[in-house]
Amino acid sequence: MGNFLIHPADNVEVCLENGHKYARRAIKQGEAVIKYGFPIGIATQDIAQGEHVHTHNLKTALGGSRHYTYSPAPCEAAPTEASTVSAYVRTNGQIGIRNDIWIIPTVGCINRVAERIAQETGALCFTHPYGCSQLGDDLLFTQKTLCGLIKHPNAGGVLVLGLGCENNHIAALQQVLGDYDVSRIRFLNAQDCDDEITEGIRLVNELKELAEKDERQEVPASKLAIGLKCGGSDGLSGITANPMVGRICDRLTAMGAACVLTEVPEMFGAEQLLMNRCESKEVFDKTVKLINGFKEYFTRHDQPVSENPSPGNKEGGITTLEEKSLGCVQKGGKATVTDVLYQGDTVKKSGLSLLNGPGNDMVAITNLTAAGCHLILFTTGRGTPLGAPVPTLKIATNTALAEKKRGWIDFDAQGETDDKLLELLLETANGKPTKNEENGYREIAVFKNGVTL
Repeated sequence: MGNFLIHPADNVEVCLENGHKYARRAIKQGEAVIKYGFPIGIATQDIAQGEHVHTHNLKTALGGSRHYTYSPAPCEAAPTEASTVSAYVRTNGQIGIRNDIWIIPTVGCINRVAERIAQETGALCFTHPYGCSQLGDDLLFTQKTLCGLIKHPNAGGVLVLGLGCENNHIAALQQVLGDYDVSRIRFLNAQDCDDEITEGIRLVNELKELAEKDERQEVPASKLAIGLKCGGSDGLSGITANPMVGRICDRLTAMGAACVLTEVPEMFGAEQLLMNRCESKEVFDKTVKLINGFKEYFTRHDQPVSENPSPGNKEGGITTLEEKSLGCVQKGGKATVTDVLYQGDTVKKSGLSLLNGPGNDMVAITNLTAAGCHLILFTTGRGTPLGAPVPTLKIATNTALAEKKRGWIDFDAQGETDDKLLELLLETANGKPTKNEENGYREIAVFKNGVTL
């Protein structure tokens, strides 16, 4: 397959067979290594033309918080035809592309009860280990994340299952929840009844009867909110799958839809590209706060901001975080950055929103779901079975992975076209199940940043 040159300014090219980098010309020790047209680190020794460039001769140049300059570089919206999808219209005007019944435990102590009720009723339950022995922002992160799930429009009904003695007891959670559709959400404290399983089954069955009356309606695709995620990335992620998702993002946002990019550490080294696409100085300032704030999160814990990529990323050809980030942010295409979101925020604006949170796959897909994303485009070069509570389309960076892991992968970015991916996205919104749904692979993980009592 040979080597691939991404940008004319690059001094490395990528082998399409293994995703690794090779020097196009001699690179001196201390010289910047260029990929995607931007520095991805510093050569730690002289590198000869044709030599493999990786962890043995390349290091990151990332540091801590820094000053940024707003240099707007707006891009024209991609011409595209408006589309429609068939969805469930909720009482608040939001749409859902699924009509499942969800069980959300307030605390980890009640997880097994939630699972038993789910097994008896066919509801989906999302267990987690938190909700008690947490303080301050740590408890609030848990509450805001759970509230985002409870109010998610893909759920036709939700049973909130509490124990009764936890910090995150139902009354406390309701204070964070605010207004909600009282006909679609039920609350149950297990300590308050003789048989919590029977009562839980009764409440879920009530919700199922209500949801069965719902019917899909044709609505504009502009009402969609799409999460963008990569996991198990390799050296082809920034060449095949991520750019393809970026072009889909451009087409969706041109229709008036919303796309959400998260994994803030995987913006480090590529953040200026996003900042230059901010629609205003106000959004730029919020983006600077987002980036520097997450860097300060690392430094507060005496950890380097560059402690990434993962072992699997490195085996797949990615060496530094700058390199990973420059590939990662391509999922956002050239769309205008219109908003910055934190835990508890729900996506409200069309265009590209940046969502606070780590790169960790389980936390990131949970954050995207809690922010209101209807489905997630998840690119992968190494492969992963992980799925969110919402449909999670797995997009392989290479045909070999797509063929090897047919039970995990929904789409082959190396062998298919943009039009085919957009078609699959719309079919998924209309009800076609993804591999994670067929397999029953749905997980959540709550971001933790505090003391456990």
